Amino acid sequence: MKRATVWVFSGTRATFPSGVFQTKEEAESWIRENRLSGTLTQYPVGIGTYDWAVQEGFFKPKKPEHSLPSFIQSFSSASQDHYHYENGEQ
Repeated sequence: MKRATVWVFSGTRATFPSGVFQTKEEAESWIRENRLSGTLTQYPVGIGTYDWAVQEGFFKPKKPEHSLPSFIQSFSSASQDHYHYENGEQ
């Protein structure tokens, strides 16, 4: 069964995401309309990125620190679909 996903936009130098969208198309429309710069990333719903990457075989914990909260809470995966924008253009 395929897991539901959302698209999350994080602006350049932003601490928190500034938008969450059900489709890439609606996210890109908003990004273009507002001439935004940043990253649009697809996230699975109902599971943390770390757990998703391990479950899908994209990441294999090999060091003890890979199980630490500080590692898991800042984990991101290059295997997630993501796109970079500058002034609303990809």
